[in-house]
Amino acid sequence: MDEKTVQTAIIEERKKIALTGVVSVDAFTEKQIALTLEGCRAQISGDGLKIVSFSKTSGSFAATGKIEGLRFLHARENPVRRLFR
Repeated sequence: MDEKTVQTAIIEERKKIALTGVVSVDAFTEKQIALTLEGCRAQISGDGLKIVSFSKTSGSFAATGKIEGLRFLHARENPVRRLFR
């Protein structure tokens, strides 16, 4: 049986954000940060965003700035896998 990692997202006063279960930071600008989590993707939007810390081994991530939104997106499915359903 596969054990799933607990994923959490904590936003403090719309100025700080902390996530767990992060696999990679895919892209980041001052207005947007794109992340890959275990099983999905996440997108943080805001203004003046700065990555404070990221640990690939523990999966912890933290950023500061004016947090305006957090969206969770489904992971992209392999197109070949879709053909053989």
